[in-house]
Amino acid sequence: MRVPRRAYARVFEALLAAGSERQACTITVGLLSLAHERGCEAELAHRLDADLDAGRLPDLPGLRERFQPTAPAITDVVVELVPLSLYDELGTVRAGATA
Repeated sequence: MRVPRRAYARVFEALLAAGSERQACTITVGLLSLAHERGCEAELAHRLDADLDAGRLPDLPGLRERFQPTAPAITDVVVELVPLSLYDELGTVRAGATA
């Protein structure tokens, strides 16, 4: 089991000091979910540390936007269809080979 980086505990403590326990829990769970879903646990932790060091609490909606996945590049796939008559020829060749 992996333990989250210290930044997440720092955020929880800062949120507790600034507001309600419920809000601190909600935002912290949202941050942990974001880190997991987007695969950005380390990068997000660095951002959270920087925000806390600057005296700012995390902005969950802003962080979700910043760490939203980029659209994957879609490659063009070209499928060349062969005439169905080729399958008939293959069947004829195969049947003739066994005779």
